[in-house]
Amino acid sequence: MDAQTTVFLLFILMLSVFLGIELISRVPSQLHTPLMSGSNAISGITIVGAVLSLSSGNETMTAILGTAAVACATVNVVGGYLVTDRMLAMFRKKGQGKG
Repeated sequence: MDAQTTVFLLFILMLSVFLGIELISRVPSQLHTPLMSGSNAISGITIVGAVLSLSSGNETMTAILGTAAVACATVNVVGGYLVTDRMLAMFRKKGQGKG
């Protein structure tokens, strides 16, 4: 990878971090949990992309970044589903079980 590509990719990363912070800070607190549970689909796509990256990578750095992406996205998906389940449990009646 040449220097110009590296600078471009770092610019994209910085722009996405800034945009993410700005967007999340403007979301009302009542919508944070539904928004985050809805973003589990995006983390699922991240897992698929990371696994594909792992399978085609010949470099050590690709394997390290792919493994880190799979681990972080998996934690996000599992945590999101746990939070969603807990949120939905608030709307169940007292005697009603899961399901």
